Amino acid sequence: MRNSLLLLLAVPVWAAAQVHPLYEGADLKLGEKLIADSQCSACHQRTVGGDGSAIYRPAGRINNPGSLRGMVENCNAQLNLGLFPEEVNSISAVLNRDHYRFK
Repeated sequence: MRNSLLLLLAVPVWAAAQVHPLYEGADLKLGEKLIADSQCSACHQRTVGGDGSAIYRPAGRINNPGSLRGMVENCNAQLNLGLFPEEVNSISAVLNRDHYRFK
């Protein structure tokens, strides 16, 4: 029982260690909501076709957390979304968690 409790206590520490420092403190729930509200998937489908997932990891373009955040900021500027820096960071953190997995 004691070992199980220690394992349960260790999991959040391990999970937190998997978050890239650029995304520490990012509000993932907010990021998910902003992605849905901004209709990112629909735009990606129009841009690259199919289900839009081909937009993730274009050859050589997004290969680190900073370039991912920069791409989200580019979408923000190009589409005049009016996102604040912490919102861009939250979206980037969700994309990193779901698609890129930069450590």
